Amino acid sequence: SQKMVEPTVVTFNAAISACEKGGEWKTALHIFKEMLQNQVERDTITFNATISACEKGGELDKTMQLLRVMAQSKVRSNTITSSAMISACGKGGKWEDALHFFGMMVQRKIDWDATSFNAAISACEKGGEWE
Repeated sequence: SQKMVEPTVVTFNAAISACEKGGEWKTALHIFKEMLQNQVERDTITFNATISACEKGGELDKTMQLLRVMAQSKVRSNTITSSAMISACGKGGKWEDALHFFGMMVQRKIDWDATSFNAAISACEKGGEWE
């Protein structure tokens, strides 16, 4: 007899992460929404993977929407969240927003790393604000 695997936050997160790595941001968003329909609680990893998928797809508006939902859901952001947001802003030509997110990391005492620092520098460079 074949057993059905009960979907959990771990299985959904794995699927969203696979979509992110494969450049499938639309599928990642679909799975993200499915979690709600299946009443599976979304966590920081869920949001980070979905935000990263949208960031890689150049979907700045979607990353902003996801960040709002994350805050409304009272899910804590972290270095990965902030780095993805900084990168998304840079790709979207919003260097001021990228610097805002970097400043928020410092203000909220979120550890920043080379990825977040490089994303902020890259955003300024893309915006011609490197001086």
